Amino acid sequence: MQDSFATRDTLAVNGRQYRIASLARLGQRFDLKRLPYSMKILLENLLRHEDGVNVTAKEIEAVANWDAKKEPDTEISFMPARVVLQDFTGVPCVVDLAAMRDAVVKLGGDAKQINPLAPAELVIDHSVQVDVYGSESALEQNVEIEFQRNQERYGFLRWGQKAFDNFKVVPPRTGIVHQVNLEHLARVVFAGEENGEAWAYPDTVFGTDSHTTMINGIGVLGWGVGGIEAEAAMLGQPSSMLIPQVVGFKLTGRLSEGVTATDLVLTVTQMLRKLGVVGKFVEFFGDGLRHLALADRATIGNMAPEYGATCGIFPVDQEALNYLRLSGRSEEQITLVEAYAKAQGLWHDEHTPHAEFTTTLELDLADVKPSMAGPKRPQDRVLLGDVRKSFEDAVVGLTASRKPLASSIERFSGEGGDTAVGHAESAAGKGEHVELNGDKFKLGDGAVVIAAITSCTNTSNPAVMLGAGLVAKKAAAKGLKAKPWVKTSIGPGSLVVSDYLEKTGLLKELEKVGFYIVGYGCTTCIGNSGPLPVEISKGIAQGDLAVASVLSGNRNFEGRVHPEVKMNYLASPPLVVAYALAGTLDIDLTRDPIGTGSDGQPVYLKDIWPSNQEISDTIAGAINPAMFEKNYADVFKGDSRWNRIASPDGSVYQWGDSTYIKNPPYFDGMTMETGRIEDIHGARVLGLFGDSITTDHISPAGSIKKDSPAGRFLISRGVEPKDFNSYGSRRGNDDVMVRGTFANIRIKNLMLDGVEGGYTLHVPSGEQMAIYDAAVKYKADQTPLVVLAGKEYGTGSSRDWAAKGTLLLGVKAVIAESFERIHRSNLVGMGVLPCTFKAGENAQSLGLTGKETFDITGLDDGNAKQATVTATAADGSSKRFTVNVMLLTPKEREFFRHGGILQYVLRQLAGRKAA
Repeated sequence: MQDSFATRDTLAVNGRQYRIASLARLGQRFDLKRLPYSMKILLENLLRHEDGVNVTAKEIEAVANWDAKKEPDTEISFMPARVVLQDFTGVPCVVDLAAMRDAVVKLGGDAKQINPLAPAELVIDHSVQVDVYGSESALEQNVEIEFQRNQERYGFLRWGQKAFDNFKVVPPRTGIVHQVNLEHLARVVFAGEENGEAWAYPDTVFGTDSHTTMINGIGVLGWGVGGIEAEAAMLGQPSSMLIPQVVGFKLTGRLSEGVTATDLVLTVTQMLRKLGVVGKFVEFFGDGLRHLALADRATIGNMAPEYGATCGIFPVDQEALNYLRLSGRSEEQITLVEAYAKAQGLWHDEHTPHAEFTTTLELDLADVKPSMAGPKRPQDRVLLGDVRKSFEDAVVGLTASRKPLASSIERFSGEGGDTAVGHAESAAGKGEHVELNGDKFKLGDGAVVIAAITSCTNTSNPAVMLGAGLVAKKAAAKGLKAKPWVKTSIGPGSLVVSDYLEKTGLLKELEKVGFYIVGYGCTTCIGNSGPLPVEISKGIAQGDLAVASVLSGNRNFEGRVHPEVKMNYLASPPLVVAYALAGTLDIDLTRDPIGTGSDGQPVYLKDIWPSNQEISDTIAGAINPAMFEKNYADVFKGDSRWNRIASPDGSVYQWGDSTYIKNPPYFDGMTMETGRIEDIHGARVLGLFGDSITTDHISPAGSIKKDSPAGRFLISRGVEPKDFNSYGSRRGNDDVMVRGTFANIRIKNLMLDGVEGGYTLHVPSGEQMAIYDAAVKYKADQTPLVVLAGKEYGTGSSRDWAAKGTLLLGVKAVIAESFERIHRSNLVGMGVLPCTFKAGENAQSLGLTGKETFDITGLDDGNAKQATVTATAADGSSKRFTVNVMLLTPKEREFFRHGGILQYVLRQLAGRKAA
């Protein structure tokens, strides 16, 4: 490695000498005090990896001289210290690595060349579903079902753990990847060896889940990437990026009584979405940090994808050290973190000078109000007192095809007493009669049928989890419990959470009102909410009802939580409990009684809401380092169920006839020769979409319908519908996933009039059919395909299958008004060309119907910044317009010429072996 600026130095800590790339030494030549914390991390990364090829002195100078106001135009390389995966994205990563071992052998290389060079840790947390709820046996039953469903996947991961060096797996029933990362995996400062020397350097991470940014709360720079980019990093390939702009977010004051970290993050999300921070870093600073617990910071960092930023980072300070100590890290590690941060100018306290930022937002924490977000986007914040109005407005749109709603709000009393549930509902105006487990009630619009304490955002935060327990305790004391039509669940972020809930006695209180632990994983937030009771489903279908979920998650996109639930609201865990007690969105919790107590008196939210002091006192007596030490002592070992799963041996995987695991076709027929980026001619439109098409729309993670292309395929392979599992669990099989691409039940293709679901118009025949079926017909005719879309295309999860499936359908280019960062990168990594319309233009303004034939010309082997699109209609008339070619860096153009990142890496490794 080179050292153009003579920054190599030593740091003495714990009786050891560590080599460091010294920012203090570089600071003798450049003014680094003005740099934001995150830019210093990038700068150190460049110094340590300078080799004159991937990282040059010119790039180091560009970051050291960073101009906060400059539009990004300078490419740099970034190499994370480690990679973290979850199983939905991790299984296809390991599948790809296994396939690469096969392919590199065919190209003349050695299978063991395909091996993680950076530490890679996978946490199995996305596979548990809420099949059973509302009972003490729910957890064990769900885990048992999980293992039965996923034996093939888990056996494959156990093979990977044995076959690959530097790869570890955290078994099921442990926790959510981001909380396990925060509580145990994160080092904050790494200590490693290189060429026989001990080095200290910042812990940086790529994660195959958008919410990897949760780790930003403890000062670790990391963000979500697609699986293909993570695989490249694991194999030693630096990631190419433009030097980012950094938005400073100043926090002052402290949260008011009754306000939670969830309310804060929904406010921050709304503010930053309004500003526009896609592709930017966000960095939090200000006196308000003194009043934000580490868990609150992690909550804010977690939702960086929701506000659109690459990361949302906090600096290392005394609070970070306190958390490391609380979570059972060794004193040696804590001493290293403090000494390194102070030596490198990465420590934050009241004496730290303010950095320069591209722009700055400011929020007085005292101004934050109780809030929720919905009914379908996390940035659509609604004050608690306005939720009923939000629900009413949403229902009008969702029920437009029904007869007009009654003008008044009706309340229903079933035989079981007060069972108010929803708006004046169906065409008959009477609601749907339902009987469930002896309870009789009428189900209407706005009924809360799912109330889930779920997802890393909040189940990692003791304040809101214990707050939920205290709400339950006070409610139970007044004789309240969840309404019978509400499916309730708790999915703790880690075993530590259930430990402190049990220690405080609050788990029993939650159970009294209907909330039982159903599993340790993402559950409802990822769409693993499980089936609704048959009686509830029937009532929803018969009345065409617009029912709702309230969940403590970070995602509420259409069709994500449950296919039968049309409205989804994000809320803090205490509010999830409150809405389960109320059973409806047709209520103003700030004014209306939440129910009637056992004494016959109305109970209001204020009667059961704990004070901030109650929550603080409960936290103080509930959590200690011993909890973390016990639960993470053998975190990679797993229980007897995990260790009984059969898995093959050997460095090359023996592919079988599994419907879960299959050798993908990406490397079929691959040679050492690369191609050119050619113009596209005679393409047809596979789909014409509007704004905010998410990766959930493109590649759903939830249930597989039996009459869908994926469902028909599984049935043809002898899989019964009850054993379909989910799209997320089958990401290791391209036959299933390509059929599930664009198969979300809520996606709307504007080529069709008002039709919901994964359908398109096959233009040559004029037939409406499933998108997959149309793609097959176009492929038979050797017709290339394009996708047209609006703003924020690819918002949401870092879902590599949204790009993989797009490629396998035969799509050569996607033209959108704008892209979410990760999805654009994924498309490039899979060899699909991302382009954007010129500012102010879109498919509608250009008069495009999707029935035209498209030519995209002037690409100049990918070197062109713009290309010409000619859309020719059936009558021979044509429209010509210019699009921006979104291959942003030379490295991206190189990847694209190889057909994608993985092909590039394969050729590099095979070439080294041949040489």
